[in-house]
Amino acid sequence: MLEKLKSRKLWAAAVGVIVGVAMIFGLDEGAISTVSGAVVTIASTLGYMIAEAKVDAASVQSVIDSAKTIVDEVKKIINE
Repeated sequence: MLEKLKSRKLWAAAVGVIVGVAMIFGLDEGAISTVSGAVVTIASTLGYMIAEAKVDAASVQSVIDSAKTIVDEVKKIINE
């Protein structure tokens, strides 16, 4: 589900629906532009933050794996 929420296509579709509904109910163009701009900005920012968090987590996991390998090798040397 989280993957779906990161989809730019989903957010573009949501903005389209919001704008369409707003036009049906007669909201002025300024309000429609403000709402659609806010939705796109928030979605882009959240998508970027989530992607960067995943990259950072992968980097940390790589360092942890390397440290475990070093510790295992040192243990082998000590036990010989």
